[in-house]
Amino acid sequence: MTAAPRTTRAKEPTDPTDPTAPDAPEPTPAPASEEAATARRATAPVRSLLLRRKGVLGKLAAWSAAESAQTFLGGYCVARSLDDGFLKGSSATGLLWLAGAAVAILLGAPVARGIFAQLPHLTEPLRDDLVRRSVVRALRSATAAGRDADTTAVSRLTSQTEIARDSFAGLVLAARSFVFVAVGALAGLVSLAPQFLLVVIPPLALGLALFTASLRPMARAQHRYLDADEAVGRRAGITRTALRDIVACGAQEATAAENRRAVEEAAAAQRALARWAAVRTLSVATAGQLPVFLLLAAAPWLLRQGVTAGAMVGALTYVLQSLLPALHTLMAVLGAAGARLFVILDRLTRPSPAALPLAPLPAPLPAPPTASSTGPGRTDRATAALRLHRVRAAYGPEARAVLDDLELTVEQGEHLAVVGPSGIGKSTLLHAMAGLLTPGQGEVRLFGRAIGACRPPELAALRVLLPQEAYVFTGTLRDNLCYLRPGADRSDVDGAVHALALRPLVDRVGGLDRTLTPDALSLGERQLIALGRAHLSRAPLLLLDEATCHMDPVAEATAEHALRARPGTLVVVAHRLSSALRADRVLVLDGTRAQHGTHAELLERSALYRDLMGHWGGAQR
Repeated sequence: MTAAPRTTRAKEPTDPTDPTAPDAPEPTPAPASEEAATARRATAPVRSLLLRRKGVLGKLAAWSAAESAQTFLGGYCVARSLDDGFLKGSSATGLLWLAGAAVAILLGAPVARGIFAQLPHLTEPLRDDLVRRSVVRALRSATAAGRDADTTAVSRLTSQTEIARDSFAGLVLAARSFVFVAVGALAGLVSLAPQFLLVVIPPLALGLALFTASLRPMARAQHRYLDADEAVGRRAGITRTALRDIVACGAQEATAAENRRAVEEAAAAQRALARWAAVRTLSVATAGQLPVFLLLAAAPWLLRQGVTAGAMVGALTYVLQSLLPALHTLMAVLGAAGARLFVILDRLTRPSPAALPLAPLPAPLPAPPTASSTGPGRTDRATAALRLHRVRAAYGPEARAVLDDLELTVEQGEHLAVVGPSGIGKSTLLHAMAGLLTPGQGEVRLFGRAIGACRPPELAALRVLLPQEAYVFTGTLRDNLCYLRPGADRSDVDGAVHALALRPLVDRVGGLDRTLTPDALSLGERQLIALGRAHLSRAPLLLLDEATCHMDPVAEATAEHALRARPGTLVVVAHRLSSALRADRVLVLDGTRAQHGTHAELLERSALYRDLMGHWGGAQR
């Protein structure tokens, strides 16, 4: 173990994987072949459904052809009413053509009824198929060995399948309407004057091309938003269920930081969606509104080509009343509902957990260093239990640092006591060691791994932090002791009871399987139960933050001896200086520099340690 102050500070490197970092790179897109395979898998249910419903598609096309004829009659009748009627002074003829247009509009009601009557034959089978897939996935996830519970199953069975059904229905309606309306409108433009195609087709094709090019990145943005939204929900669930543990461990700031990052990622994803919505608006303007402007600008040239005034009004009718609304609807549905549908289909058609290979088990922790491998006073940093490199931490951006450029290495199997005046940063040091506090500068490594790269389950398996306020829940004493190691053997539980001298407490509460009433326990008894819980855990690192402060000196000594005899590393923030006498080494924090060594070495080198020992010794006398 080493500890030394430094006068220079290294800037904390930016984590390139942190999406909230100012210069964080965009996620690397998947290869084209992988994206194509994903697209085929995600759209497989829709393609299979359409192949099985050819009769429904035929009826839908027949009703849609009637809508195409209605579109054709709308603009054509308006043009004829002007050219053959009103402009020639024949109001009756003009009104007759307009009546024809009105009849075409009225016939739209039965056409719409026929279209919507066929729609459920497409949407409901898709929903049923997705529900079956979700149920199978949830059951396989629940029965797969070594896997966590699937907390998103309810969302997939309810909201996600409903969103998929509604999105698919909107997509079918919008695509069908645009195709047949466009056929009717373009046929009408050709019948009025073929020159109209030279004006209308280029901006229409340009807008559609721009929109089509934006579909894939729009789907990625939608995928990112759904992931971020689910992450916010997961963080909220974790915070709600573990609130008491979070408060008991003093992890409020770390939990708030994790929740804040999840919310910021969701906000960034929503902003990305908004940017692609702006691209969609530009596409609509190019494909639907630019043709109107070009028709008006080209009017003199068209009139010189022999195009009549009625044909001009009819062309504007086709663009404004038919093409533009259908195009706007198509792009809105494809940009929103279409992207949602693709993302949800991707999520619902992913291979179920039973078909996925189990993640490899983590490599076993290296054995504690020995004198033969490291020599006296040497540290094998690759296998050290803890290493803090130039760590700086403060309670706020402008606050004075409580840990300043701290260098500390704790070997595996070592018993370290941390001492210093109240408020000097001892609890802050343990929170940094436990991964509950991110230092403003420097790095913390746990068994050779950067602590920031460890996921919560990995951290829980590697270290246990016991704060001053011990948490005991309503349940049996055995359940409380086995909280960090469910299913512990009876012999292991009895061993912990014997090692920590818990038998008097067991007898007082009526046995290991008697339900506890936490309010009926003293603070010292609660701490004793928490220490038994730590003794039973398999974590190779125990961090005690004055976790024996409510216990008498004899019970404290018994507990520290038991935890020291347990395989692993022990770091204790000492409540009594007797803890320093039992430790292999002692770390002294005094706010300006840190010193370490054995009890005898520090009595010679550290004036603060001598003062602390002197005051404590006087108090003992």
